[in-house]
Amino acid sequence: MTTARSTAGGVSAVTGGPAGPTRRMPLAAAILVGLLAAGCQSRSPETTGSIGGGLSSLGLSASPRAERTISRREVEALGESYASSPNDLGNAMRYAQALRAVGQRTQAVAVLQQAALRNPKNVAVLAAYGKTLAEVGRFEEAAEVLQNAHTPAQPDWRVLSAQGSVADQLGDHARAQAFYEAALKIRPNEPAVLSNLGLSYALSRQLDRAETALRLAAEQPGADARVRQNLALVLGLKGRIPDAEAAMRRDLTPDEAASNAQALRTLVAPPGAKAAQVARKPATRG
Repeated sequence: MTTARSTAGGVSAVTGGPAGPTRRMPLAAAILVGLLAAGCQSRSPETTGSIGGGLSSLGLSASPRAERTISRREVEALGESYASSPNDLGNAMRYAQALRAVGQRTQAVAVLQQAALRNPKNVAVLAAYGKTLAEVGRFEEAAEVLQNAHTPAQPDWRVLSAQGSVADQLGDHARAQAFYEAALKIRPNEPAVLSNLGLSYALSRQLDRAETALRLAAEQPGADARVRQNLALVLGLKGRIPDAEAAMRRDLTPDEAASNAQALRTLVAPPGAKAAQVARKPATRG
């Protein structure tokens, strides 16, 4: 059973920090092509919207998330504790979690890799290691590790959802959807899984099924803004811009929702539509 492999070389820290106010970025149609073709990683794989990242993956305004922040001093203290006792599994897990929280995911991978080598049958370690591998784009390794992070006798819905996200990243949407369905058998109507399932349908261009899954996700008591943003994105992809804007208004300011709606309208316009509109415009009389 393969669980972890040693990697030669040093560890490079990925700079970053807790999510702050989302900034607008220019929207490009190529981003949508990338989303529908392979997805883009933005969050821990079992969480809502891990495949496409919803509005934010398209460069649109997205509502800020309230997440616990961790100071650099706390990270340093956990690092010192880990350095003094690297075999302490609790220290390793806390340190890796802190590193992920401040965006140093590559270093978190290195810490969890060593923890997995020392604890090759600990499913919690393997789950954290596999998810973090996915966060840094090492999807094939993540798939290999995650398959050992639970057993058929004791399946974990979070790991199943993470496996689904990784399969989507690798372009195997049918397999991904099977993982999500298995997760939903254990955790019916879990909004995070339903949202991932909806995005997986969107990636495979099954937009009606994507809307159904995301509407069900949005109806759940535990659904957050990211679920509604993903629903708005799919509605936009279907050309239902007013419906998408209405969904976005629940979490964004009217100006942000209107700006996003206009961007989606431009994005889904048929090629050449703008040129055709210009060509139909009456000439100015002299």
